[in-house]
Amino acid sequence: MLNRMRIEEESRRSVVLIGFESSGKSALFRGLTGRDTGEEANFRGSTVTARRAFLEEERELVDLPGIKGGDDSRTTRDALSELGSADTVVLVVRGSHSALELPLLLEAVPLEGRRAMLILTFADKAPEGLSELERHYGRSLGIPVHSVDARGIEPARRKRLLRSLGEARPLRRTQGQLAPPIVANRLAEPSRTWFEHRFGGRPLALAASILLFAVPVLLAYLLSNGLQPLADRYAIDPVKSWFAGLPPLPEAIFAGDYGVLTLGLYSFLWAFPVVLLLGISLALTEESGLKDRITDALDPWMRRIGLNGRDLLPVLSGFGCNVVAVFQSRACGACSRKSCVSLIAFGSACSYQIGASLSIFGSAGHPWLFIPYIALLAIVGAVHTRLWNRGAAYLPQAGYSPKTFLQMPGLRAVNWRIRGVVKQFLFQAMPIFLGICAAAALLQWSGLMNLLSGAAAPLLELLNLPAEAAGGVLFSILRKDGLLMPNQGEGSLLRTMSTGQIFMLVYLASTLTACLVTLWTVRRELGWKFASSLAGKQVATSIVTTAVLALLFSLS
Repeated sequence: MLNRMRIEEESRRSVVLIGFESSGKSALFRGLTGRDTGEEANFRGSTVTARRAFLEEERELVDLPGIKGGDDSRTTRDALSELGSADTVVLVVRGSHSALELPLLLEAVPLEGRRAMLILTFADKAPEGLSELERHYGRSLGIPVHSVDARGIEPARRKRLLRSLGEARPLRRTQGQLAPPIVANRLAEPSRTWFEHRFGGRPLALAASILLFAVPVLLAYLLSNGLQPLADRYAIDPVKSWFAGLPPLPEAIFAGDYGVLTLGLYSFLWAFPVVLLLGISLALTEESGLKDRITDALDPWMRRIGLNGRDLLPVLSGFGCNVVAVFQSRACGACSRKSCVSLIAFGSACSYQIGASLSIFGSAGHPWLFIPYIALLAIVGAVHTRLWNRGAAYLPQAGYSPKTFLQMPGLRAVNWRIRGVVKQFLFQAMPIFLGICAAAALLQWSGLMNLLSGAAAPLLELLNLPAEAAGGVLFSILRKDGLLMPNQGEGSLLRTMSTGQIFMLVYLASTLTACLVTLWTVRRELGWKFASSLAGKQVATSIVTTAVLALLFSLS
């Protein structure tokens, strides 16, 4: 059966869309397939995760990740290396910038006699000039050329495009043939925004990126906090009662404090709303074109800590789920990916961490502590990333990075992006979460957790923290919501602690190391050596900065 499926996949003709980021490939994919989404899978057994859907019974359309000029990210390298598996290549270029983008794309993409077709997107930005460009490039390259508004492909235009795929031919090109006609100089240019302002652009972009995170996180917290009593009453409590009569080991694994069903339901309740709402926020900014304007404005500042502006998106995604963010860091350059993962692990407070820290501060009567806590994570995270990743401090200058057109985001396009984020969370992140829940339950059942908590107590005493809080620090290594442990006994431990001690405890528990779920994902993506090094460096930074806080609080 598997062999037959493999033969069918290999015999099916593949049409691959390839182009720079923001070229309109995703909209073109939706327009040609007539679907809001497609199946995410590795392309013909390769390491490239692509989106694909059927055009016809024997032909499928594959949307490879967008490439960046001069970029060496894993996404770009893998996409280009696997392009040879395609039967037909559709080059996607913004018609308004074809004079610059088409030669760069032809230089980057190894066509080597492969059947090709060219599509000029954003036809709505220059409806008159693109007709002349179609004829010019068709004569020069000897392949079918079409201009489209990818966001609104009519049925007649779609049929014409599908028919042209069967007419695709190898490129016929000699040096100098691509010089565009004069009309190319009169095509529309993306408008300027306040983010490009010389002095105020970067602070404004920073404020916008903070809002991208803060608003969905706040809404998600309010939603999860409101649903928690209902989940306890109608889901978690019934599960505990159902498993109460079982032997201790299966009861601990499925319905204990770290049970797959009990903690799994709790984790989903607190994580999914953040992932969903943050996904909506990012999808709206991506489809409107604002995302690229924000990240481009912040690029000079991000480079000071060994990242570039576009690495900011995985960092923001980490506030929903660190695991999803680590997967998204594949789009980072080879020089900056490890720095990005380092910042995610230290400074991106995931949904569990946010909910738990807000609960601790609220129970202690100091909810305002959350603001300096998040600010400290950002500042120390940036310093930590710069300090431990010196090799990434001098990144190569960015290659071609197109300035995006600003436009109203379409509901269909936003829905398409959100579905991808949700599927990634459900099918990549949640299985790892549940596996770690089972491991944590075994540690608790065996008694090893209590032994480890006792071993951590002396460290806390050195930092002027009560030994009774060791369990929260230790459990937070397994899961970031483990720092809720000091809330036990209706917050009796917290009432014996000063404001400074509560702040230090939450900071130490949330930064001592990335949770095991994240570390396991980093190991899968970048290897044991890097994951171990990441954990060790983070422990050092966390303990040193907590000691500094203890000194400052003792002097105040």
